[in-house]
Amino acid sequence: MQMIENRTYDELCTGDSAELTRVLTARDADLFAIASGDVDQAEAGQHAPGDIGHGMWVGALISAALGTRLPGPGTVYLDQRLRFLRPVQVGDAVTVRVRVLEKQAENRLRLECNCLDGNGETVVEGEALVVAPTERISRAARVMPQVEMRRPGATYDDLVEKTHDHEPIPTAVVHPCDERSLRGALKACELGLMVPILVGPRARIEAAAEAGGLDISGLEVVDTPHSHAAARAAVDLAREGRAEALMKGALHTDEVMAEAVDRQTGLRTERRMSHVFALDVPSHTKPLFVTDAAINIAPDLATKADIVQNAIDLAHALGQDCPKVAILSAVETVYPKVPSTIEAAALCKMADRRQITGGLLDGPLAFDNAISPGAAEAKGIDSPVAGQADILVVPDLESGNMIAKQMIYLAGAQAAGIVLGAKVPIMLTSRADDTRARVASAALALLMRRFRSGKPR
Repeated sequence: MQMIENRTYDELCTGDSAELTRVLTARDADLFAIASGDVDQAEAGQHAPGDIGHGMWVGALISAALGTRLPGPGTVYLDQRLRFLRPVQVGDAVTVRVRVLEKQAENRLRLECNCLDGNGETVVEGEALVVAPTERISRAARVMPQVEMRRPGATYDDLVEKTHDHEPIPTAVVHPCDERSLRGALKACELGLMVPILVGPRARIEAAAEAGGLDISGLEVVDTPHSHAAARAAVDLAREGRAEALMKGALHTDEVMAEAVDRQTGLRTERRMSHVFALDVPSHTKPLFVTDAAINIAPDLATKADIVQNAIDLAHALGQDCPKVAILSAVETVYPKVPSTIEAAALCKMADRRQITGGLLDGPLAFDNAISPGAAEAKGIDSPVAGQADILVVPDLESGNMIAKQMIYLAGAQAAGIVLGAKVPIMLTSRADDTRARVASAALALLMRRFRSGKPR
């Protein structure tokens, strides 16, 4: 146990000194920016000599030296005057030295404060005035809380990065008659993910563009009288090969899917269509796929097999050679009174018999022991999937939708969405989704389309 002790006013003499050394990491810079609200602190290496920059972090080190080294615990800060002489960069080792210059009345101390970089150059210098403690304090150093930091949307940025070697795909954007859906399509176009074909009432699309200050002058517009006709026309474009993907705009999901699943004129294949949420969860270390939470309400075993295979194929398109698939239920043991446990066991056996390929399946697994190694260990589950799942296969639409929405609204997750098993990928985002989610969905569609065409990932 680390102990910290102070030195009282009476014990200190002029010339007494102490020092501490810290290396500025990118994590330190981010934490300081978050705590101070000064986002400029996070811009590593962007400061000229004389700028405050990361020097403010150095100033905080001076406070740490005074509060923990000399005089130590019980010190009261009264005044500080600093000069910032040189920039401090991420990776620099900074040594803070404080030295007593003068003892004053009322237990006050005037201290010299110098901060040196790894080359011995002074980066910050100045003085501090404190009230020194009068009683000895010796205590254990405080155990600081663990802080987890993750940039929102980092997973989605990685997705877009994976698409850089691919050509954009022509995409029918269905009824983009509001600013959100139109802006998302244009951003995906800007990033080279798609070439939008705007399908819907021309007047309403142009009005949405004007209201949002968006330029659609160079895009093809297929004029239709209403949303249902837009869905029909978009599916026709996909059947004709003019569109390689569909993106849902400002209309209900059932309008798009009713046309897509039509047995005569839709986009059916031998595979059942299913939806996959690609979740970027801040507290989770990797992307998490949840399926099916939007299309199949109460899937039977055969449908679940297709749901699993669709999700595995998506993982392959993203570069995961053998994704770990957790078949979820309320418990992790096979229990005849809980049908989803029976189906989970059957799906695993289907994988053993190569009726499902390309992934590693285990189930039934409860949600906790599917994603938490600690929970899996506590319950004695010895499995390469438990605690490490990439794909969560839910028992039914209701449970899946609840899981996804809880992650979004309680855990701060961002959710992209795509329908697989059709002739072309269908980006099935919510009308409330922001531009980032729509762009991520477009990246998923592009990667899936190129994977299906046999082009390199």
